[in-house]
Amino acid sequence: MGKKAAAKKAPQRSQSATATTATGAIPVVGAREDCPCGSGRRYKACHGREASHAVQELVHRPFEGLAGEADWVALRELVPAATVPLTLAAGVADEATGDVPSVTLATVLPLAWPALRRQDGSILLGLQTQSSSGDLSRDLADALELALAAEPGAPVPSRRTVAGGRRLQDLLDVTAPFVPAVHTGFEFWLEDAESATGEVAASLERANASAIPTEKLSSVDSAYWCGTPDKNHLRWVMTVPEEQLLDALARLTAADASSIGPDTRLVGSFRAHGLTVPVWDLPLAMTAADCEKPAAEFAERLAATLADPAPLTADERRARANLVNRQVTLN
Repeated sequence: MGKKAAAKKAPQRSQSATATTATGAIPVVGAREDCPCGSGRRYKACHGREASHAVQELVHRPFEGLAGEADWVALRELVPAATVPLTLAAGVADEATGDVPSVTLATVLPLAWPALRRQDGSILLGLQTQSSSGDLSRDLADALELALAAEPGAPVPSRRTVAGGRRLQDLLDVTAPFVPAVHTGFEFWLEDAESATGEVAASLERANASAIPTEKLSSVDSAYWCGTPDKNHLRWVMTVPEEQLLDALARLTAADASSIGPDTRLVGSFRAHGLTVPVWDLPLAMTAADCEKPAAEFAERLAATLADPAPLTADERRARANLVNRQVTLN
């Protein structure tokens, strides 16, 4: 293009940019089309880049603001089979196709479906699905919206979440109790599991065989016992800020007060969705019921230690360094 032609084009782009910014909105167009802002660049290299960044930006605490944040994390990362009844925010059910008798969160659904609309109109929302946007709350909300719009009897397919959509915090009643029910298997997939036959029954049997035995403690919040062939474990999701929690765990470790019973050991912790999850090794003979009292006693020691404002001693700093060295991040 010659210089004269380019000079003629420039004022037009400027006028277009002025008109678009006056409305305050940049329409979404094809990635290779000219950006509607009038810059003369393709959309993907202009305002489309901002939209793409918004989709990919990682939200470190996607469940923050929801009731039971620690249990949301546990069901996402630790628990094989569990369900929780959810309560929709006011007016959300009005958006649905037909009646919605109930909405239930499930750790995982068959074929890793994001959600399922049952024949009676009720919804199962899968938690252990792949995040496409960097904001798990937005991805789950998108699946829930698709399920609300789906016809009864239809699974919700996976898709890439669009930037700017609603989050779980917008669709759910964040004040409603969040009470997980941990299951030994995946019979909750089916409305009538006892009548399952053929490939459905075989698939259910395979899924059940792969589930690690897991139980939720009742004496403390968000602590889960699990059994493995070599040893048992207690994994406890905590909402205490990480640095403060590590200081307290270091103090308890240095004082030989970090165990939760004979032959148990605090082996480290991991991060998951912005929260810290300490992990204890347990002897094979130690059941979930055996953990209840010592876990409650540990919770009291931890609360008292968290209130200690004194600087860490040399032994406590070494204990803290060991804990940090054994820490991993799941997301």
